[in-house]
Amino acid sequence: MITQDRMKVTGQREIANNIFEMKLSGKLVGEIACPGQFVHIRVSDSFEPLLRRPISIASIDNEANEMTIIYRAEGRGTTLLSLKKEGDEVDVLGPLGNGFPVEETSPGETALLIGGGIGVPPLYELSKQLTAKGVTCIHILGFQTADVSFYEEEFMRLGETFIATVDGSKGTPGFVTNVMETIGNNFATYYCCGPMPMLNAVQTAYTDKKGFLSFEQRMGCGIGACFACVCKTTEKADQEYVKVCSDGPVFPAGVVSI
Repeated sequence: MITQDRMKVTGQREIANNIFEMKLSGKLVGEIACPGQFVHIRVSDSFEPLLRRPISIASIDNEANEMTIIYRAEGRGTTLLSLKKEGDEVDVLGPLGNGFPVEETSPGETALLIGGGIGVPPLYELSKQLTAKGVTCIHILGFQTADVSFYEEEFMRLGETFIATVDGSKGTPGFVTNVMETIGNNFATYYCCGPMPMLNAVQTAYTDKKGFLSFEQRMGCGIGACFACVCKTTEKADQEYVKVCSDGPVFPAGVVSI
């Protein structure tokens, strides 16, 4: 159920250059149904900027009633969010959208998780849940440079992890596709989140595999009312257009026109 909650900041730290990890506590945590959902955050009580900021959920701790978000401070809104300190409160709407289908990979199978930049965070909770049910996870994480890479050790604790950087400053030089070429096709399912060109490259490379893509799209309301995040679909869909915020952000590969 979608909840509007005044969540308390229980932790905030910069984990890479302009990349922040924030921990939030509140009743909303108990409503999160699956990895890949997101929240819509009002960054200021003064309503400036007016629009909320959509941010994916990186980790869920139901026992502590706490969730973790990871975001890049690049505009006014997220920069204001990065100034929040432990004990502050944040107006959060969520959980929103439809996340990754964990049930699509069975225990004993292998899943390939591919993330690019700020598309990496939702894959962490996904990997935690897949690993807990007996799925072997392989991770490919792509970043522009080493100084904006994050969570390598956290992913490594869950399974084999490869890093790619565009400038070659860490891991494999180039893109996630350069790593994909070296690991083979011995997996059952792939899950991917990142910029549109990366999503297209991944689904083009794995046309014979079952895959799910999470789309990063500019949003207004976050609940499907404003039509700001509409995308055209392919012939595989039952409808001509979908709204990323409410129909997605996760769709089966090949459904959204890229």
